[in-house]
Amino acid sequence: MTDEPDAELADRLRPILAASAGRHATLSYLALAQAAGVSPPRAIHRVTLALERLMREDHAAGRPLLAAVAVSAKRGGTPAPGFFRLAAELGVYFGPDRGPQAALFHAMELERVYRADAAAQDIP
Repeated sequence: MTDEPDAELADRLRPILAASAGRHATLSYLALAQAAGVSPPRAIHRVTLALERLMREDHAAGRPLLAAVAVSAKRGGTPAPGFFRLAAELGVYFGPDRGPQAALFHAMELERVYRADAAAQDIP
């Protein structure tokens, strides 16, 4: 099995994440894997690689990071450290991968995702 980001999986994740964003809800990595039909072994790892691909695509297109909708159940509703590290690599976040600053960035990015979804649906 390869660790290369799976474009097909990323394409399957995007509408699931968008639907969750439309409800102003987050999804755990496990729930996202299950919704996308990703089975073990390494289901979460494969999902996180696809989420990283989505982050790169969204950033390149000037969109909010839809991957912010996916969160770690173990981290109190924020993404895993890799989300913050990649956001820093992309130049959109400058801070630690955990703690209050990370939580604030995540909340702000979620709000951007929710506003973009509302605008796309022309909801006031």
